[in-house]
This record gives sequence, C-alpha cells and structure tokens, in this order.
Amino acid sequence: MDINGIIGETKRSVKFPTKSAIYVWGYNQSGQTGREGKDGHLRIPKQLPPELFGCPAGANARWLDIACGREHTAAVASDGSLFTWGANEFGQLGDGTEEGRKYPKKVKQLETEFVKSVSCGAHCTAAIAEPRQNDGTILSRLWVWGQNQGSNYPRLFCGAFSPNTIIRQVSCGAVHVVALSEDGLLQAWGYNEYGQLGRGFTCEGLQGARVINAYAKFLDEAPELVKITQVSCGEYHTAAISEKGEVYTWGLGNMGQLGHTSLQSGDKELLPRRVVALDGIFIKDVACGGVHTCAATQKGALYAWGGGQAGQLGLGPQTGSFSFIPSESESFLRNIPALVVPTDVQHVACGHSHTLVSMRDGRIHGWGYNSYGQAANEKSTYAWYPSPVDWCVGEVRKLAAGGGHSAVLTDACSLKELCEFRLAENVTLSNASEIEDVASRTGADALARLCGRLREHLLGGDLDYEEISNGKDEANN
Repeated sequence: MDINGIIGETKRSVKFPTKSAIYVWGYNQSGQTGREGKDGHLRIPKQLPPELFGCPAGANARWLDIACGREHTAAVASDGSLFTWGANEFGQLGDGTEEGRKYPKKVKQLETEFVKSVSCGAHCTAAIAEPRQNDGTILSRLWVWGQNQGSNYPRLFCGAFSPNTIIRQVSCGAVHVVALSEDGLLQAWGYNEYGQLGRGFTCEGLQGARVINAYAKFLDEAPELVKITQVSCGEYHTAAISEKGEVYTWGLGNMGQLGHTSLQSGDKELLPRRVVALDGIFIKDVACGGVHTCAATQKGALYAWGGGQAGQLGLGPQTGSFSFIPSESESFLRNIPALVVPTDVQHVACGHSHTLVSMRDGRIHGWGYNSYGQAANEKSTYAWYPSPVDWCVGEVRKLAAGGGHSAVLTDACSLKELCEFRLAENVTLSNASEIEDVASRTGADALARLCGRLREHLLGGDLDYEEISNGKDEANN
C-alpha cells in the first residue's frame, strides 16, 4: 500500500474547512429574521439554513457581509449575490415592489454585479459592487434604492463623486446616506434638518449629494486635509474616523450622541467636529445608534456616549433628563465618552436602542432595549450592562443591529469549529443535554454554551427555540 500516495492525494483533495453561518434574532413582525410565517419576536438565535437562500449546504457555503435596517435585513454571499428580506413599504428590498417578504430572496437586478458590502438604513439600502464582466477599469461603485433614493430597484449612483471614483464604504441613517471614497472623501445626501449632512447649515426637504469638505479645516484649525477611513450614520447624526484614529461627529446632539461638552448650534453640530475627549486614543471602529454612539479602540477598549434611557450605553440605569449643566442632570456624563468595556473588544454594532460587541475570546455581549431579546439572553426589557449572547458558534466576522433585531456572521476556521457548526444546526430540545455533555468534555465551549442556554429556556418554559428550529422544514416546503 502506497501510504505516501494516499497522504499526497488527501492533501490535494481536502481543503481547509471554512463555512459561514448567519444568525438573526429579535423583533420579527415583518419577517426580518428570515423565518417565514413567524410573527412576534425570536429571543433565541439559530442559524439560517443555506437552503433558505438557494445556496448549497456544503462546508464551503460562505457569507461576506450582513446589515440590518429598521425592519429589513440584507446579506452578501461569497459569490457576490445580495439577498434581502423583511419590510418593504419603501422598496428597500430592491425587487421593484412595496410588498414585504419573510424569507431571503436574491436581488435579481444586481446579478450582473459582484456585491462586496451592504448597508441598511431605516427604509433604504445601499450596496458597493463591481461588474462581473469587468476589464479592470471599474473597481467599486455604489447602488442605492428605497426611501428617498429615487427607485425601488437598485440604481447606480455617483452623486457628487466622479463616475470613476472608487467607493470604499457607505452608511445609511434614518433619512440620510453618507458614502466614503477610497481617497478618504465623504459625500452625503438626504434630509438635513439637523445638520446630519455636515454642510454648515440646516435646510428642509430632500437634498442632493455634496462632498463634505468642511472637516478639512473646520475645528481646531486643522493644518492639513483630514483623510477619513470609516463612517457611520445614526438616526439623525453622523460619525467618522480619520486615518489618525480621531473621531468626528455632526448632526443632532440633543442626547449627547456627538460626544461634545457643548454644542455650537443649540442642540446640533452643523459641521464635522472632532471629539476632543478621545484625543490620544486611536479609534479603529465607530458605530451610531438612534441617539447613542460607540467607539472601539485599537487596543480593544469600548467607549460609549449619548442617550442611555434604554441601557444602550451599558453603564447601568440612566436617570434624569439630559443637560449640559452638571447640576441639572444626574446624566451629565452621557455627553462625554465613557469607558464601558476595558479590553478585548473586536467588533461593535449599534441598533436603534441596543448595542452588540464581539470579544477576542469569540463571545458576543449585548445591552440596551431587550423587549424582543435583541440585546441579550436575559428576558428583561432592559439589559443595563453587557450581557452574554451565547447562541452563536464560530468566529465572529460581522455584527449588525437594526430597529429591534440583530444579526451575526460567523466563520468556522478550524476542523473543531466546523464540527461545532454541523452539530449546532441539529441541536433540539431532546438532544441538547447529551450534546452539551460531549461538547464540554471535548472543549467545544461555544456549542456547550448554546446547549446550556437551550436547556435553561426549556426549564423556564420558553419554547421559542422549538418554533424556530423548523426553519429547515420551511425552506424545503
């Protein structure tokens, strides 16, 4: 027997195991969790089976990106296909209709494009893609659709950028959108009643795209052009990170969501302004919620500021009304970035009133408004402090948070994780205890935690998991 030949053949035929999984949970009135026919809410996340997307269920099924709007969800597959589902009253699903859909469906109008990333606003969607038939002259361009975007189908959008501008990122807010070019410039369009477009003034009505250039010289007498590397849109405010790790914010700041001790225009900042409280701290990731903002540092610390009435800051119950005068409010420090998690944060996502983070140990924590289970495992209406979300298996690559639902993309990057993926897909109320025992003895910690949480819900009489475990049956019907 030629052992070397067999080993050689094995090396050629076996690829490093990789697989992605999508978990979506929380509020589900419009089907934004991808579970057809399931109204109400889903407190217990479970993988959306590849069959729902018409994808092969093999080990190489992969996902690149996911985003949550107010009541809709979008995901990008590794073959560049874009899937959308949920609410559609403004055409945010991109199928040309205004009919909602409680299951994922490919956006056919983008089949000639290789989609790289996606962003969901309250009622609109934007995607960055490049043509599949490409001579190399077109790298990344922007497509938009839904509320205020001029079409219920994906529409190619240049705005104030030249047609050859490479788009690096796009972020959608409640009624405004901001796009970032590869060379670090921003353009914004939509409504500007709170200065969220960064133009130095407010105005009524829908506004066309314009490049934001005020941050190049506005605050603190910046001596040179500020190159932006990331942008995030909240409900009515915007935040951006410079290549030096500085944070700039603008728009509505009535709840302290801009991170400044005082504001230049009443309750607003009309031009991008640096958050000086974070000077000397290199910020790598920023996320905006409804009235709060979070920033993760290069070293893994997480800071939060803004409104915390629902616990979305992770600082405990917030009392009193917001004021810039310390003596008038017990919540004065909400307008100054506060340290929430000291270390090991990898990713952060902000929903309307809740926050999610993933840690270096692979675990997910959430806090904030939790009436639909979107923030944490616990059943309380508010999760005031970081609480575990122990239902997801694999390495977290992307977090997303919407109006009342949440989503996670995870990868299986080792044989052990791949086995956990396979077993997690088939955990039921009847076999959870047995699988938990084996998982604990073999070091499959994420799988063991998932089974443990399931048993807790079983003992507590919560049968949500049993209901959503029918997802594969739905996909096959």
